[in-house]
Amino acid sequence: MTTTRRSFISGAIGFSAAAAFIDAALAATDADNLRINADRLRQSLEGLSVFGRPAGGTFSDGVSRVAFSDADVAGRKYAMDLMRAAGLDPRIDAAGSIFGERAGSDRSLKPILFGSHIDSVPSGGNFDGDLGSMAAIEVMRTLHDHNVATRHPLRMVIWPNEEGDFTGSGGATGALTAEDIARVRNGMSMADGIRRIGGDPDRLPEARIPDGELRCYLELHIEQGAILEKAGVAIGVVEGIVAIDEYAVEIRGFANHAGTTPMADRHNALLAAAKLIEAVQDAVTQEPGRQVGTVGQLEVSPNAVNVVPGRVTLSVELRDLSAEKIARLGGEIQKRAQEIAQQTGTGISFKRISHDPPALTDPMLQSAIESAAKGLGLKTMRMPSGAGHDAQMVAKIAPIGMIFVPSVGGISHSPKEFSRWQDCTNGANVLLRAILLLDGENGGPG
Repeated sequence: MTTTRRSFISGAIGFSAAAAFIDAALAATDADNLRINADRLRQSLEGLSVFGRPAGGTFSDGVSRVAFSDADVAGRKYAMDLMRAAGLDPRIDAAGSIFGERAGSDRSLKPILFGSHIDSVPSGGNFDGDLGSMAAIEVMRTLHDHNVATRHPLRMVIWPNEEGDFTGSGGATGALTAEDIARVRNGMSMADGIRRIGGDPDRLPEARIPDGELRCYLELHIEQGAILEKAGVAIGVVEGIVAIDEYAVEIRGFANHAGTTPMADRHNALLAAAKLIEAVQDAVTQEPGRQVGTVGQLEVSPNAVNVVPGRVTLSVELRDLSAEKIARLGGEIQKRAQEIAQQTGTGISFKRISHDPPALTDPMLQSAIESAAKGLGLKTMRMPSGAGHDAQMVAKIAPIGMIFVPSVGGISHSPKEFSRWQDCTNGANVLLRAILLLDGENGGPG
Protein backbone atom coordinates (compact mmCIF):
# COMPACT_ATOMS: atom_id res chain seq x y z
CA MET A 1 0.00 0.00 0.00
CA THR A 2 1.30 3.48 -0.84
CA THR A 3 0.36 7.03 0.02
CA THR A 4 -1.66 7.20 -3.20
CA ARG A 5 -4.30 5.03 -1.44
CA ARG A 6 -6.33 8.13 -0.49
CA SER A 7 -6.91 9.08 -4.10
CA PHE A 8 -7.89 5.45 -4.65
CA ILE A 9 -10.37 5.68 -1.80
CA SER A 10 -11.89 8.94 -2.99
CA GLY A 11 -13.98 7.23 -5.61
CA ALA A 12 -11.74 6.73 -8.60
CA ILE A 13 -12.71 3.07 -8.60
CA GLY A 14 -16.10 1.40 -8.41
CA PHE A 15 -17.53 -0.66 -5.59
CA SER A 16 -16.64 -3.99 -7.21
CA ALA A 17 -13.02 -3.01 -7.70
CA ALA A 18 -12.86 -1.71 -4.13
CA ALA A 19 -14.24 -4.98 -2.78
CA ALA A 20 -11.76 -6.99 -4.87
CA PHE A 21 -8.90 -4.90 -3.54
CA ILE A 22 -10.02 -5.41 0.04
CA ASP A 23 -10.38 -9.16 -0.47
CA ALA A 24 -6.82 -9.26 -1.81
CA ALA A 25 -5.61 -7.32 1.22
CA LEU A 26 -7.44 -9.77 3.48
CA ALA A 27 -5.67 -12.70 1.89
CA ALA A 28 -2.33 -11.03 2.66
CA THR A 29 -3.03 -10.76 6.41
CA ASP A 30 -3.47 -13.19 9.26
CA ALA A 31 -6.44 -11.20 10.57
CA ASP A 32 -8.51 -14.39 10.44
CA ASN A 33 -6.74 -15.61 13.56
CA LEU A 34 -6.85 -12.41 15.62
CA ARG A 35 -9.78 -11.57 17.94
CA ILE A 36 -10.30 -9.11 20.74
CA ASN A 37 -10.72 -10.35 24.31
CA ALA A 38 -14.50 -10.33 24.73
CA ASP A 39 -14.43 -10.75 28.51
CA ARG A 40 -11.98 -7.89 28.89
CA LEU A 41 -14.11 -5.60 26.70
CA ARG A 42 -17.12 -6.32 28.88
CA GLN A 43 -15.07 -5.69 32.03
CA SER A 44 -13.91 -2.36 30.61
CA LEU A 45 -17.47 -1.26 29.87
CA GLU A 46 -18.73 -2.38 33.26
CA GLY A 47 -15.78 -0.67 34.98
CA LEU A 48 -16.44 2.60 33.17
CA SER A 49 -20.11 2.48 34.17
CA VAL A 50 -19.18 3.07 37.82
CA PHE A 51 -18.35 6.69 37.08
CA GLY A 52 -21.66 8.55 37.07
CA ARG A 53 -23.75 5.60 38.25
CA PRO A 54 -26.68 6.52 40.56
CA ALA A 55 -25.88 6.04 44.25
CA GLY A 56 -26.50 2.43 45.18
CA GLY A 57 -27.29 1.56 41.57
CA THR A 58 -26.06 -1.14 39.22
CA PHE A 59 -24.95 -1.30 35.59
CA SER A 60 -28.58 -1.53 34.46
CA ASP A 61 -29.42 1.78 36.17
CA GLY A 62 -27.51 3.75 33.55
CA VAL A 63 -25.14 6.66 34.00
CA SER A 64 -24.98 10.44 34.21
CA ARG A 65 -21.44 11.26 33.06
CA VAL A 66 -22.04 14.71 31.64
CA ALA A 67 -19.03 16.35 30.02
CA PHE A 68 -16.65 18.16 32.41
CA SER A 69 -18.40 16.75 35.53
CA ASP A 70 -16.62 14.93 38.36
CA ALA A 71 -17.83 11.64 36.87
CA ASP A 72 -16.39 12.61 33.48
CA VAL A 73 -13.03 13.50 34.98
CA ALA A 74 -12.93 10.17 36.86
CA GLY A 75 -14.05 8.21 33.80
CA ARG A 76 -11.33 9.79 31.68
CA LYS A 77 -8.71 8.80 34.26
CA TYR A 78 -10.04 5.23 34.19
CA ALA A 79 -9.82 5.19 30.39
CA MET A 80 -6.26 6.50 30.41
CA ASP A 81 -5.25 3.78 32.87
CA LEU A 82 -6.67 1.20 30.46
CA MET A 83 -4.74 2.81 27.63
CA ARG A 84 -1.50 2.49 29.58
CA ALA A 85 -2.27 -1.20 30.15
CA ALA A 86 -2.55 -1.46 26.36
CA GLY A 87 1.00 -0.15 25.95
CA LEU A 88 -0.04 3.40 25.06
CA ASP A 89 1.18 6.72 26.43
CA PRO A 90 -2.02 8.79 26.55
CA ARG A 91 -1.81 12.52 25.86
CA ILE A 92 -4.44 15.25 26.16
CA ASP A 93 -4.56 17.90 23.46
CA ALA A 94 -5.57 21.53 23.90
CA ALA A 95 -9.27 20.72 23.32
CA GLY A 96 -9.25 17.95 25.94
CA SER A 97 -9.22 14.97 23.54
CA ILE A 98 -7.31 11.91 24.75
CA PHE A 99 -5.01 10.31 22.15
CA GLY A 100 -2.91 7.16 22.21
CA GLU A 101 -0.71 5.98 19.36
CA ARG A 102 1.17 2.87 18.21
CA ALA A 103 3.98 3.53 15.78
CA GLY A 104 3.85 2.05 12.29
CA SER A 105 6.74 0.46 10.45
CA ASP A 106 6.46 2.85 7.49
CA ARG A 107 6.96 6.46 8.54
CA SER A 108 5.71 7.70 5.19
CA LEU A 109 2.18 6.41 5.86
CA LYS A 110 -0.58 8.39 7.52
CA PRO A 111 -2.19 7.40 10.85
CA ILE A 112 -5.43 5.45 10.98
CA LEU A 113 -7.55 7.13 13.65
CA PHE A 114 -10.40 5.44 15.52
CA GLY A 115 -12.38 6.01 18.72
CA SER A 116 -15.49 7.66 20.15
CA HIS A 117 -16.56 9.45 23.37
CA ILE A 118 -17.41 8.55 26.98
CA ASP A 119 -19.50 11.54 28.08
CA SER A 120 -23.23 10.87 28.40
CA VAL A 121 -26.52 12.69 28.51
CA PRO A 122 -28.10 13.03 31.97
CA SER A 123 -29.60 9.65 32.92
CA GLY A 124 -28.15 7.99 29.86
CA GLY A 125 -26.92 4.51 29.08
CA ASN A 126 -23.63 2.63 29.20
CA PHE A 127 -23.09 1.95 25.49
CA ASP A 128 -23.53 5.23 23.59
CA GLY A 129 -19.94 6.31 22.89
CA ASP A 130 -18.58 4.00 25.56
CA LEU A 131 -18.54 0.96 23.27
CA GLY A 132 -16.51 2.72 20.58
CA SER A 133 -14.04 4.08 23.12
CA MET A 134 -13.53 0.88 25.09
CA ALA A 135 -13.36 -1.14 21.85
CA ALA A 136 -10.65 1.20 20.54
CA ILE A 137 -8.61 0.50 23.68
CA GLU A 138 -9.29 -3.22 23.35
CA VAL A 139 -8.12 -3.22 19.72
CA MET A 140 -4.88 -1.54 20.79
CA ARG A 141 -4.44 -3.99 23.66
CA THR A 142 -5.08 -6.99 21.41
CA LEU A 143 -2.40 -5.80 18.98
CA HIS A 144 -0.07 -5.14 21.92
CA ASP A 145 -0.69 -8.54 23.51
CA HIS A 146 -0.03 -10.37 20.23
CA ASN A 147 2.94 -8.19 19.35
CA VAL A 148 1.38 -7.28 16.00
CA ALA A 149 3.11 -4.63 13.91
CA THR A 150 1.28 -2.46 11.39
CA ARG A 151 2.63 -0.37 8.55
CA HIS A 152 0.44 2.64 9.36
CA PRO A 153 0.62 4.36 12.73
CA LEU A 154 -2.56 3.54 14.66
CA ARG A 155 -4.04 6.35 16.72
CA MET A 156 -7.03 6.06 19.04
CA VAL A 157 -9.02 8.95 20.49
CA ILE A 158 -11.60 9.63 23.17
CA TRP A 159 -13.35 12.85 22.19
CA PRO A 160 -14.73 15.07 25.00
CA ASN A 161 -18.21 16.56 25.14
CA GLU A 162 -19.75 14.82 22.14
CA GLU A 163 -23.19 15.09 23.70
CA GLY A 164 -22.87 18.84 24.13
CA ASP A 165 -20.93 20.76 21.52
CA PHE A 166 -18.48 18.33 19.85
CA THR A 167 -15.69 20.01 21.80
CA GLY A 168 -12.94 17.51 20.95
CA SER A 169 -13.76 16.76 17.34
CA GLY A 170 -14.70 20.40 16.80
CA GLY A 171 -11.31 21.45 18.11
CA ALA A 172 -9.58 18.89 15.89
CA THR A 173 -11.31 20.26 12.80
CA GLY A 174 -11.09 23.96 13.61
CA ALA A 175 -14.86 24.26 13.99
CA LEU A 176 -14.98 25.81 17.47
CA THR A 177 -15.61 29.56 17.67
CA ALA A 178 -15.02 32.10 20.43
CA GLU A 179 -18.77 32.02 21.03
CA ASP A 180 -18.64 28.23 21.47
CA ILE A 181 -15.83 28.50 23.99
CA ALA A 182 -17.68 31.11 26.02
CA ARG A 183 -21.03 29.30 26.01
CA VAL A 184 -22.18 28.22 29.47
CA ARG A 185 -23.89 24.85 29.97
CA ASN A 186 -24.68 23.27 33.33
CA GLY A 187 -23.14 26.30 35.05
CA MET A 188 -19.74 25.99 33.33
CA SER A 189 -18.30 27.57 30.21
CA MET A 190 -16.72 25.31 27.64
CA ALA A 191 -13.40 27.04 28.26
CA ASP A 192 -13.52 26.22 31.96
CA GLY A 193 -14.64 22.70 31.14
CA ILE A 194 -11.68 22.19 28.82
CA ARG A 195 -9.32 23.36 31.55
CA ARG A 196 -10.95 20.98 34.03
CA ILE A 197 -10.20 17.93 31.87
CA GLY A 198 -6.60 18.90 31.19
CA GLY A 199 -6.91 20.94 27.99
CA ASP A 200 -5.96 24.54 27.34
CA PRO A 201 -8.52 26.73 25.54
CA ASP A 202 -5.92 29.46 25.12
CA ARG A 203 -3.95 27.12 22.84
CA LEU A 204 -6.91 25.67 20.99
CA PRO A 205 -5.40 26.11 17.48
CA GLU A 206 -2.79 23.50 18.47
CA ALA A 207 -5.56 20.87 18.59
CA ARG A 208 -6.29 21.34 14.88
CA ILE A 209 -5.52 18.27 12.75
CA PRO A 210 -4.53 19.46 9.27
CA ASP A 211 -6.66 18.33 6.35
CA GLY A 212 -5.06 15.26 4.78
CA GLU A 213 -2.94 14.30 7.80
CA LEU A 214 -5.02 11.20 8.56
CA ARG A 215 -5.39 8.06 6.45
CA CYS A 216 -8.99 7.78 7.69
CA TYR A 217 -11.21 7.75 10.77
CA LEU A 218 -13.31 4.79 11.95
CA GLU A 219 -15.94 4.87 14.69
CA LEU A 220 -17.75 1.91 16.22
CA HIS A 221 -21.11 2.83 17.75
CA ILE A 222 -24.41 1.37 18.83
CA GLU A 223 -27.16 2.01 16.29
CA GLN A 224 -29.45 3.86 18.75
CA GLY A 225 -32.38 2.64 16.66
CA ALA A 226 -34.08 -0.69 16.01
CA ILE A 227 -33.41 -1.33 12.32
CA LEU A 228 -30.60 -3.87 12.79
CA GLU A 229 -32.35 -5.77 15.56
CA LYS A 230 -35.60 -6.01 13.61
CA ALA A 231 -33.75 -7.20 10.50
CA GLY A 232 -31.65 -9.73 12.41
CA VAL A 233 -28.45 -8.15 11.05
CA ALA A 234 -25.26 -8.06 13.13
CA ILE A 235 -23.40 -5.12 11.58
CA GLY A 236 -24.60 -1.84 10.14
CA VAL A 237 -22.34 -0.24 7.54
CA VAL A 238 -23.09 3.45 7.80
CA GLU A 239 -23.52 5.26 4.50
CA GLY A 240 -23.45 8.68 6.10
CA ILE A 241 -24.69 10.89 8.89
CA VAL A 242 -27.89 12.64 7.90
CA ALA A 243 -28.40 16.27 7.01
CA ILE A 244 -30.64 18.19 9.42
CA ASP A 245 -32.81 21.21 8.71
CA GLU A 246 -34.45 22.88 11.71
CA TYR A 247 -37.20 25.47 11.42
CA ALA A 248 -38.71 27.81 13.98
CA VAL A 249 -42.40 28.29 13.22
CA GLU A 250 -44.70 31.01 14.54
CA ILE A 251 -48.49 30.78 14.21
CA ARG A 252 -50.39 34.00 14.92
CA GLY A 253 -54.10 33.82 15.68
CA PHE A 254 -56.25 35.88 18.04
CA ALA A 255 -56.71 35.19 21.73
CA ASN A 256 -60.34 35.52 22.76
CA HIS A 257 -62.82 34.32 25.36
CA ALA A 258 -63.45 30.59 25.06
CA GLY A 259 -67.07 30.87 26.21
CA THR A 260 -68.26 33.82 24.15
CA THR A 261 -66.40 33.38 20.85
CA PRO A 262 -68.39 31.30 18.31
CA MET A 263 -66.46 28.50 16.65
CA ALA A 264 -66.84 30.08 13.22
CA ASP A 265 -65.31 33.35 14.45
CA ARG A 266 -62.21 31.89 16.04
CA HIS A 267 -58.63 32.35 14.85
CA ASN A 268 -57.25 29.41 16.81
CA ALA A 269 -53.47 29.21 16.56
CA LEU A 270 -53.39 25.82 18.28
CA LEU A 271 -55.85 24.34 15.79
CA ALA A 272 -53.55 25.53 13.00
CA ALA A 273 -50.60 23.97 14.82
CA ALA A 274 -52.38 20.63 15.04
CA LYS A 275 -53.06 20.66 11.31
CA LEU A 276 -49.45 21.63 10.63
CA ILE A 277 -48.11 18.76 12.74
CA GLU A 278 -50.22 16.39 10.68
CA ALA A 279 -48.92 18.04 7.50
CA VAL A 280 -45.34 17.32 8.57
CA GLN A 281 -46.23 13.68 9.15
CA ASP A 282 -47.91 13.43 5.75
CA ALA A 283 -45.04 15.11 3.89
CA VAL A 284 -42.32 12.80 5.19
CA THR A 285 -44.32 9.59 4.79
CA GLN A 286 -45.80 10.14 1.34
CA GLU A 287 -42.71 8.80 -0.45
CA PRO A 288 -40.38 5.84 0.17
CA GLY A 289 -37.13 6.47 1.99
CA ARG A 290 -35.66 6.89 5.46
CA GLN A 291 -36.39 10.59 5.81
CA VAL A 292 -37.93 11.66 9.13
CA GLY A 293 -39.71 14.76 10.36
CA THR A 294 -40.39 15.81 13.93
CA VAL A 295 -42.30 18.51 15.77
CA GLY A 296 -40.64 18.32 19.15
CA GLN A 297 -41.26 21.70 20.79
CA LEU A 298 -44.57 23.49 21.21
CA GLU A 299 -45.39 26.66 23.17
CA VAL A 300 -48.95 27.92 23.45
CA SER A 301 -50.00 31.44 24.46
CA PRO A 302 -51.74 32.46 26.61
CA ASN A 303 -52.00 28.73 27.58
CA ALA A 304 -55.16 29.18 29.60
CA VAL A 305 -58.13 26.82 29.92
CA ASN A 306 -60.72 29.47 29.03
CA VAL A 307 -58.90 31.35 26.25
CA VAL A 308 -58.74 30.52 22.55
CA PRO A 309 -55.00 30.18 21.83
CA GLY A 310 -53.70 33.29 20.11
CA ARG A 311 -50.11 32.31 19.41
CA VAL A 312 -48.15 29.11 19.02
CA THR A 313 -44.46 28.58 18.36
CA LEU A 314 -43.15 25.19 17.39
CA SER A 315 -40.14 23.44 15.90
CA VAL A 316 -39.97 21.41 12.71
CA GLU A 317 -36.91 19.21 12.18
CA LEU A 318 -36.23 17.22 9.00
CA ARG A 319 -33.48 14.61 8.55
CA ASP A 320 -32.21 12.56 5.61
CA LEU A 321 -28.92 11.71 3.91
CA SER A 322 -30.05 13.91 1.01
CA ALA A 323 -29.91 17.63 1.79
CA GLU A 324 -31.88 18.24 -1.40
CA LYS A 325 -34.70 15.97 -0.24
CA ILE A 326 -35.21 17.65 3.11
CA ALA A 327 -35.04 21.08 1.46
CA ARG A 328 -37.81 19.99 -0.92
CA LEU A 329 -39.87 18.54 1.94
CA GLY A 330 -39.42 21.76 3.85
CA GLY A 331 -40.78 23.67 0.89
CA GLU A 332 -43.78 21.35 0.60
CA ILE A 333 -44.57 21.73 4.30
CA GLN A 334 -44.39 25.52 4.06
CA LYS A 335 -46.75 25.48 1.07
CA ARG A 336 -49.21 23.37 3.04
CA ALA A 337 -48.80 25.75 6.01
CA GLN A 338 -50.10 28.66 3.96
CA GLU A 339 -53.20 26.63 3.03
CA ILE A 340 -53.72 25.87 6.73
CA ALA A 341 -53.32 29.56 7.59
CA GLN A 342 -56.04 30.47 5.13
CA GLN A 343 -58.38 27.77 6.45
CA THR A 344 -57.91 28.77 10.10
CA GLY A 345 -57.68 32.54 9.76
CA THR A 346 -54.14 32.63 11.12
CA GLY A 347 -50.71 33.70 9.94
CA ILE A 348 -47.89 31.16 9.79
CA SER A 349 -44.21 32.03 9.30
CA PHE A 350 -41.20 29.70 8.94
CA LYS A 351 -37.56 30.50 9.64
CA ARG A 352 -34.82 27.97 8.99
CA ILE A 353 -32.55 28.39 11.99
CA SER A 354 -29.96 25.71 11.27
CA HIS A 355 -28.71 23.44 8.52
CA ASP A 356 -26.28 20.60 9.15
CA PRO A 357 -25.05 19.12 5.87
CA PRO A 358 -24.74 15.34 5.51
CA ALA A 359 -21.42 13.68 6.27
CA LEU A 360 -21.08 10.81 3.82
CA THR A 361 -18.82 7.88 4.62
CA ASP A 362 -16.11 6.82 2.21
CA PRO A 363 -17.03 4.03 -0.28
CA MET A 364 -13.69 2.26 0.24
CA LEU A 365 -14.17 2.27 4.01
CA GLN A 366 -17.68 0.89 3.60
CA SER A 367 -16.22 -1.96 1.54
CA ALA A 368 -13.50 -2.57 4.13
CA ILE A 369 -16.08 -2.84 6.92
CA GLU A 370 -18.23 -5.19 4.86
CA SER A 371 -15.27 -7.40 4.03
CA ALA A 372 -14.19 -7.43 7.67
CA ALA A 373 -17.66 -8.53 8.75
CA LYS A 374 -17.89 -11.11 5.96
CA GLY A 375 -14.62 -12.66 7.12
CA LEU A 376 -16.19 -13.07 10.57
CA GLY A 377 -19.35 -14.63 9.15
CA LEU A 378 -21.47 -11.61 10.07
CA LYS A 379 -24.35 -10.30 8.00
CA THR A 380 -24.25 -6.59 7.13
CA MET A 381 -26.67 -3.88 6.07
CA ARG A 382 -25.93 -0.44 4.65
CA MET A 383 -27.84 2.28 6.46
CA PRO A 384 -27.76 5.97 7.37
CA SER A 385 -27.08 7.32 10.85
CA GLY A 386 -30.01 9.39 12.04
CA ALA A 387 -28.02 10.65 15.03
CA GLY A 388 -24.99 12.94 15.07
CA HIS A 389 -21.50 11.67 15.87
CA ASP A 390 -17.95 12.99 16.15
CA ALA A 391 -17.37 11.34 12.78
CA GLN A 392 -19.40 14.08 11.09
CA MET A 393 -16.88 16.62 12.31
CA VAL A 394 -13.87 14.52 11.31
CA ALA A 395 -15.38 14.15 7.83
CA LYS A 396 -14.24 17.74 7.20
CA ILE A 397 -10.59 16.64 7.26
CA ALA A 398 -10.45 12.90 6.46
CA PRO A 399 -12.40 9.97 4.96
CA ILE A 400 -14.71 8.45 7.59
CA GLY A 401 -16.30 5.06 8.18
CA MET A 402 -18.78 3.96 10.86
CA ILE A 403 -19.71 0.53 12.20
CA PHE A 404 -23.08 0.04 13.92
CA VAL A 405 -24.15 -2.82 16.19
CA PRO A 406 -27.77 -3.50 17.23
CA SER A 407 -29.46 -1.66 20.08
CA VAL A 408 -31.97 -3.80 21.97
CA GLY A 409 -35.41 -2.31 21.41
CA GLY A 410 -33.90 0.66 19.63
CA ILE A 411 -33.51 2.39 23.01
CA SER A 412 -30.78 4.98 23.59
CA HIS A 413 -30.12 8.03 25.77
CA SER A 414 -31.84 6.06 28.52
CA PRO A 415 -30.74 3.82 31.40
CA LYS A 416 -32.48 1.01 29.48
CA GLU A 417 -30.02 1.37 26.59
CA PHE A 418 -28.43 -2.01 25.95
CA SER A 419 -26.49 -3.88 23.28
CA ARG A 420 -25.91 -7.58 23.74
CA TRP A 421 -22.38 -8.51 24.72
CA GLN A 422 -21.96 -10.69 21.65
CA ASP A 423 -22.94 -7.74 19.46
CA CYS A 424 -20.38 -5.58 21.25
CA THR A 425 -17.75 -8.24 20.63
CA ASN A 426 -18.76 -8.53 16.98
CA GLY A 427 -18.41 -4.78 16.50
CA ALA A 428 -14.99 -4.66 18.13
CA ASN A 429 -13.75 -7.56 16.01
CA VAL A 430 -15.03 -5.89 12.84
CA LEU A 431 -13.21 -2.71 13.88
CA LEU A 432 -9.98 -4.65 14.46
CA ARG A 433 -10.25 -6.54 11.21
CA ALA A 434 -11.14 -3.43 9.18
CA ILE A 435 -8.12 -1.60 10.57
CA LEU A 436 -5.82 -4.44 9.57
CA LEU A 437 -7.36 -4.59 6.11
CA LEU A 438 -6.92 -0.86 5.64
CA ASP A 439 -3.36 -1.13 6.85
CA GLY A 440 -2.86 -3.31 3.80
CA GLU A 441 -0.61 -5.92 5.27
CA ASN A 442 0.23 -7.25 8.70
CA GLY A 443 3.91 -7.07 9.45
CA GLY A 444 3.65 -9.98 11.86
CA PRO A 445 5.49 -10.13 15.17
CA GLY A 446 7.48 -6.93 15.73
